[in-house]
Amino acid sequence: MSYEHVIVEADGGSRGNPGPAGFGAVVFDAGHVAVLAERRESLGIATNNVAEYRGLIAGLEAAAELGARTVDVRMDSKLVIEQMSGRWKVKHAAMIPLADRARRLVADFDRVSFTWIPRAQNSHADRLANEAMDDAALVGEVRAAREAETATVEEQSTRSAAPSWIDEARAAQVDPANTEAVSAGPGWTGALGRPTRLLLLRHGQTELSLERRYSGRGNPPLTRLGREQAARAAKMLAAKGDIAAISSSPLGRARETAEAAGAALNLPVRTHDGLIETDFGAWEGLTFLEAAQRDPELHARWLGDPSVAAPGGESFDEVRERIEAVRRDLVALYPGQNVLVVSHVTPIKTLVQLALGVGPSLLYRLHLDLASLCIAEFYPDGGSSVRLVNDTSYLS
Repeated sequence: MSYEHVIVEADGGSRGNPGPAGFGAVVFDAGHVAVLAERRESLGIATNNVAEYRGLIAGLEAAAELGARTVDVRMDSKLVIEQMSGRWKVKHAAMIPLADRARRLVADFDRVSFTWIPRAQNSHADRLANEAMDDAALVGEVRAAREAETATVEEQSTRSAAPSWIDEARAAQVDPANTEAVSAGPGWTGALGRPTRLLLLRHGQTELSLERRYSGRGNPPLTRLGREQAARAAKMLAAKGDIAAISSSPLGRARETAEAAGAALNLPVRTHDGLIETDFGAWEGLTFLEAAQRDPELHARWLGDPSVAAPGGESFDEVRERIEAVRRDLVALYPGQNVLVVSHVTPIKTLVQLALGVGPSLLYRLHLDLASLCIAEFYPDGGSSVRLVNDTSYLS
């Protein structure tokens, strides 16, 4: 469903300025009654102004995904409102790329208005931003613990690393210690900084995938071919090297695939519950035709509306909510690093969708083969890009 006219409220903050930062954004219908979308994200260490702009960008992206043509932006940041209205110039170097990104988003709508509101009237976005700042502080503690735990392994892998997956970014960065000297993203994205690069590997073959049956929370093991696919993917990843961590769905077929890579890369596999496949409920184990015959009307609506769930299952909107949390966690925990993510069709498609900034139609149109690899990048300024989709060249 699309909404022609929406209201975007956004906020951002930093505890320390700079300090643990985060933003929140909420999209309301034109009557300011129904909440159509929420976004929040922790940013690690950043300033208030960076967080405010990131909140605006997230709100505009959410409005675009809803199909809005007219947007009323309301924020309690005088700086952002005045700069986006054109009354104040953007002078700070860190703000220029963020303001440019916001303007590019604005240009895609028919009309966007900017209005300053008191903080008391921005309570919903403020709450989301504070939740994100809480996440930023917690992630900082976890990151510090993990860095201490893996320091020796990372030092050894650095000394013997194969060609890097982020050589382009490193070559372009004049001085890694200088946060003002940042590298540009690929192509026309305009994103700045060194991205967190997610290497999205789908698990190998199982009996259910071989028979093209809905395979969600069930736990079928890999077939012999599936184990061979996992081994070939692991060999390819080990040859590339420069992978900082492996994050996997807790389901057995994904863990088997991830553990093959972990053995080849000499890295532990950490599971993330958010990477689990969609819960297909009563359709688990059914073929497409069997599910359509069982619930013809519901199945037809499910194929085009991400808010519709399978009987007793989970909607794609619900999947997106937890995958957004996974992305926030991984980007915050592994800034500027390469992370192998081993998961399933829907989570991987959703991460690609987030990187492209497109609507849910991608979920229904993108094909992903077993043991295929996609690569999505998420930049510290909020930019993103997709470098690879459905690569299976290493399987033949």
